[in-house]
Amino acid sequence: MNRIFITGIGAVSCLGNDRRTLWKNLLSGQCGIDTLRVHDTKDMEVNIGGEVVELNDARVSVNDKVASRRMDRASQFAVHATFEALEDAGLPVQEIGDNAAVILGAGLAGLETYETQHEKLLTRGPSRVSPFTIPMLMPNAPPGNVSLAFGIRGTAYTTSSACSSSGHAMIDAFEYLRRGDADFVVTGGTEASLTRLGISSFVNMRAMNKGCNDRPKKSMRPFDAERGGFIMSEGASILIFETEEHLRRRGGRAWAEVLSGRSTSDSFHLTQPDPEGRQAVRAIQQALQKAGLNPESISRETYVSAHGTSTHYNDAMETVALKSVFGGRATDLQISSIKSMLGHMIGAACAIEMSACAMALSSGVLPPTINYDTPDPECDLNYIPNSAVNKSCRYAINNSFGFGGHNVSLVIGRVEDAALQRDDL
Repeated sequence: MNRIFITGIGAVSCLGNDRRTLWKNLLSGQCGIDTLRVHDTKDMEVNIGGEVVELNDARVSVNDKVASRRMDRASQFAVHATFEALEDAGLPVQEIGDNAAVILGAGLAGLETYETQHEKLLTRGPSRVSPFTIPMLMPNAPPGNVSLAFGIRGTAYTTSSACSSSGHAMIDAFEYLRRGDADFVVTGGTEASLTRLGISSFVNMRAMNKGCNDRPKKSMRPFDAERGGFIMSEGASILIFETEEHLRRRGGRAWAEVLSGRSTSDSFHLTQPDPEGRQAVRAIQQALQKAGLNPESISRETYVSAHGTSTHYNDAMETVALKSVFGGRATDLQISSIKSMLGHMIGAACAIEMSACAMALSSGVLPPTINYDTPDPECDLNYIPNSAVNKSCRYAINNSFGFGGHNVSLVIGRVEDAALQRDDL
């Protein structure tokens, strides 16, 4: 059976629009959350977020089939990050052909286009609605544009499961390659939901932190006793999943090996997690079992990229789940939530966290959970508080738990073959 490796990483985020800048800022504990500028949110209860700025249009409008003016921001982010990921992997950036695919996650892709065009409909009449509205807002627009931009003619589609969207996309990409259906897959996720409707909806369901507009850098506090909800952000992270056979044939190198991924559904509540985390536990357990790993045997050499949304229910549930899986060895784990620095990228969250996992395994440095000041008795594990740590880990677990009761857990491993290892962080 084909082994699968992560060979390219691309990023568009509030902490930088390339993987090197993103990684540098994560390790230094920088926070990208700030007062929003793209949309007018001054009259709203939350007017901060993780906004993308200074996107390079040359990496979006790459040929005559695609153009940024015909894309929602979610598609722009996806194309931009894909350009970098392909370059990072040492793969072509045009006319790639039949033996590659695009499988991306998006939770609310196209929301900005929907709002803009709906306002035109109401205020200026139906004749002023753009003919590009549907092609821009449809959930499959990001992979469609990536396919057009780089000439990828294998399958191209979107998975959508709220915060777990890009996790499901990466599981599909992994299985697609395991079946031998392509040489590599462009996968990950994208999101652009920092709009008036998007923010208002999350605020009114009491999921967002309303008390930090004057101190945005302190707004995301995963696992801290004073946490008050998440802050939304936008962006994309694209990863190249590639078969070992193709990677060796072309003389490429890899960031990490993808070992497994599993998903479950809570069937408990549409927006609140099961406090006992029963199906989250099952997802993590099944992912480890499929990878052939015993939790108690690997606890000292495992990094966990937590979903860590800075909400009371999620952080407590995730702690319960990790204790259930690892038992008394849970205290050995190195755990952090990079959402403390990036905010919550919704459908792109699991993807950018997977990128961080891969770079952490490759570099032997683990990113922190910032703004961790007051321990919570319900959250009593090692969350790598406030400063990155030098720690060589063999494995990383990437958890994602989305509205709808969606649970995803992916397991990756450090590249052990020196001939395949990346060393250019």
